[in-house]
Amino acid sequence: MESRVTEVTVSSVKLRIIQGDITKQDTDAIVNAANSSLMGGGGVDGAIHRAGGPAILEECKKIVSRQGRLPTGKAVITTGGNLKAGCVIHTVGPVWRGGDKGESELLTSAYWESLEVAAENKLSSISFPSISTGVYGYPVGQAAKVAIGTVADFLRRSPAALEEVVFVLFDSKTFAAYLLALREMAEKG
Repeated sequence: MESRVTEVTVSSVKLRIIQGDITKQDTDAIVNAANSSLMGGGGVDGAIHRAGGPAILEECKKIVSRQGRLPTGKAVITTGGNLKAGCVIHTVGPVWRGGDKGESELLTSAYWESLEVAAENKLSSISFPSISTGVYGYPVGQAAKVAIGTVADFLRRSPAALEEVVFVLFDSKTFAAYLLALREMAEKG
């Protein structure tokens, strides 16, 4: 399934896009498009919890008991449990409500905060899914532009923080949208 790969370099950091299964990535961390309860759910959230095993849920429960539900746009880190990735960074993306309710800012924050958590924990590589484009209904083309733009902006400001960022996209439609956003960003410089 991981047959199509594309890569650019932003401030000496590799930014890659692949079509594949995020639960199989061996980056230092994978990002979970979580819900605010951090208790697992459908889509990528459920897949990560199933593949990673109960250790992830146990740490999520401790986080929620300590600080309450995770607000949209924020991020926290747990073990990767049984995953190849050593850590899972959980972030809550926005539910699409037409595009004029701060969705873009909240989606930007979800990516930015995830990158900051990775940098604070001295991780060198991170894999992202397409946040908010499943049941939360964010249009994939718009989400891809926010995702690629936010990551590139972060890497330009903090190039020493990471060595590799990978977008792991589950289906060909999502891959195509991210590929277009990546090419547009690369053409702008």
